[in-house]
Amino acid sequence: MIRFENVSVTYDGAPRPTLDGIELTVPEGELVLLVGPSGVGKSTLLGTVSGLVPHFTGGTLRGRVTVAGRDTRTHKPRELADVVGTVGQDPLAHFVTDTVEDELAYGMESLGLPADVMRRRVEETLDLLGLHELRDRPIATLSGGQRQRLAIGSVLTPHPRVLVLDEPTSALDPAAAEEVLAVLTRLVDDLGTTVLMAEHRLERVVQYADRVVLLPGAGRTPVVGPPAEVMAQSPVRPPVVALGRLAGWDPLPLSVRDARRAAGPLRARLADHVPPAPVPVAARPGAGTAGTTDRGPGPVPADVRRRPLLPWRRRGAPTRSPSGAGKGRAAAPPDGFAARTRNLGVTRGPVRALHGVDLSLRPGETVALMGRNGAGKSTLLSTLVGLLAPDVGTVLVGGSAPRAATPAELVRRVGLVPQEPRDLLYTDTVSGECAAADADAGAAPGTCRALVTRLLPEVPDATHPRDLSEGQRLALALAVVLTAAPPLLLLDEPTRGLDYAAKARLVTILTDLAERGHAIVLATHDVELAAELAHRVVILAEGEIVADGPTCEVVVSSPQFAPQTAKILAPQRWLTVGEVARALEDPS
Repeated sequence: MIRFENVSVTYDGAPRPTLDGIELTVPEGELVLLVGPSGVGKSTLLGTVSGLVPHFTGGTLRGRVTVAGRDTRTHKPRELADVVGTVGQDPLAHFVTDTVEDELAYGMESLGLPADVMRRRVEETLDLLGLHELRDRPIATLSGGQRQRLAIGSVLTPHPRVLVLDEPTSALDPAAAEEVLAVLTRLVDDLGTTVLMAEHRLERVVQYADRVVLLPGAGRTPVVGPPAEVMAQSPVRPPVVALGRLAGWDPLPLSVRDARRAAGPLRARLADHVPPAPVPVAARPGAGTAGTTDRGPGPVPADVRRRPLLPWRRRGAPTRSPSGAGKGRAAAPPDGFAARTRNLGVTRGPVRALHGVDLSLRPGETVALMGRNGAGKSTLLSTLVGLLAPDVGTVLVGGSAPRAATPAELVRRVGLVPQEPRDLLYTDTVSGECAAADADAGAAPGTCRALVTRLLPEVPDATHPRDLSEGQRLALALAVVLTAAPPLLLLDEPTRGLDYAAKARLVTILTDLAERGHAIVLATHDVELAAELAHRVVILAEGEIVADGPTCEVVVSSPQFAPQTAKILAPQRWLTVGEVARALEDPS
């Protein structure tokens, strides 16, 4: 169905090809998973299938890519639209219409399908992807995860023979991701649809793949084979595989079910060990009491209109205090809390996004904010940073209301990395962004660039931010905000597009900040990140807090939010492969 013949892609001005000498065949009716470190060319390879590379992106394509017998060099994307359906990393770039139902119908209208066929397929897709309650909603009012489901649905309705999906579950909550993957496997099994998918969250998808294609790096030959064989040598691997390699299981399990069957001896070895319980700085002896949370009820969701540039990232923004970028401890807030909300309520358009939210955050505490798509997580972060005004209740950050602060004052208290990293980026090069971030933060020159290098070492200085991969762009935006090291750091889906190695480096940076007294809030669907990093998990549903407590208690008791290690080794309370490895190394 898809054939790559000696394919190389070189972008204008690039020192070397992004892809080089790719030979690959994808048979009809298979789900093929494309994996590899961030920035190795996965999105470029997917773009050659749809014709976006090079017809839209520019650059030079050598060799040949054929899809259902059509040569993508001579067929533009519109001439492949009846065969190939594509969802990129950025759903916003995908949409053409204003409402959910219109977007689902648009692709079929373009192909001239009869009205009765369009109506039936729209209804089927609304039900398949859980979008029926959103059918009349403006796309601008949807959360990031709701937009991602809609983007997937809009390419399913024309019934293409090939689906090309770039990080299709990155913004989805665990339940929604399972629903989407169930739909994809049904299309493969029942209709013979060919699916080529790139994904970093392998714990969600690897067990569904017929084959895995590993891109190890620029200029290196891809590794192709059954999932277990490729995972045995892959530098990127999900926790279930990492645990299997640690325990010496053969064959390597790809699913929690298979791993649990092999885990009996490992549980016995761990029986005399006690899983660690990370303690936030504020709860340690001599540091006062830990943060507390009062809970309250309330309604519905709605996340985000595309955000404007945050006020302190505009040209000519006031220079920050040099202490913000230093490596000392975060300044202690006057009231003892990094942030507090009381009876917080926020309405977004026709939707009550938050209601009765009582939350307290102390210095040195890392909190994972979790919940289904549209639960109000991004709205809460936007309110804490002053982008949204509460309808009722109070919000205090560093002892004062964020909406009343000037940008120069606010930046010394709080920083936000939004879901759309491009909202923070405005210069023409990576080096320009880093220089601006250093100047804004009053940091030593090179501070931001060093953070980018720690997260993703191979991001070039001269590259325009729009030409970076999603993961590279996110790493740059993270570095821009981390340069100032604000006392309160808010991260909205901070691991989208990051491979496991980059995620581990991010965890190291954030752990260091928490040790120095910075409060960190992560709005995330990445349960593995929450298990690795968070002291506390707060779960939102329909705009209210429904669970709040230590990470080990909240996630282990939830089949939806439990990490793979916890599921495999239950009833023991191990959360990460790293915890298990350290316990096995302990002679006591």
